Amino acid sequence: MNEIADGFKRFKQDVFPVRAELFARLATVHRPTALFIGCSDSRVVPELITQREPGELFVIRTAGNLVPPYAPGADGIAASIEYAIGVLGVADVVLCGHSDCGAMTALASDGSLDRLPAVAGWLRHADAAKARTDAEQHATRADRVAALVRANVRGQLANLMTHPVVVRALAQRTVRLHGWVYDIGSGAVEELDSAEGQFVALAG
Repeated sequence: MNEIADGFKRFKQDVFPVRAELFARLATVHRPTALFIGCSDSRVVPELITQREPGELFVIRTAGNLVPPYAPGADGIAASIEYAIGVLGVADVVLCGHSDCGAMTALASDGSLDRLPAVAGWLRHADAAKARTDAEQHATRADRVAALVRANVRGQLANLMTHPVVVRALAQRTVRLHGWVYDIGSGAVEELDSAEGQFVALAG
């Protein structure tokens, strides 16, 4: 905790004064251009990966970058998606998986999660991706995890498209959906080519 407190002190003393004009503007203006849905993994930092400034990304982070299908009732993830698209009017939604994902590794291992019932229940939102991957042949466990990461991005995009606010925005062509896979070790990003159905290196 001391390191975190020291980091705040450095921010307040060294970073904030240099960016005071930006923060003064952000105090009254909130207009992010994109919604980034990523994993809770501490190694995956959306603003760092995309080099976005404060205020430019609306971020949702969940274990395994999972998005439950839409269902009536209180749901923090659904509410965040609805607010980002319906109120803030983001033009792009990035659903980002990543290499060495703990959630996908747990699913690929077929191990018992009896001691982690909340995790087990949450990972059921990736059942379609697991079924698809289980039906394929993979040379190694690492290959299986990598395939599951990609299948999960496809599956979560499908779940995202069950949300009414997303359906409306897609029909009105006011939002674009993107599926990414970030490789921690190399810094590379692959994007799902919707036309070809394959992941390709992100252009740029």
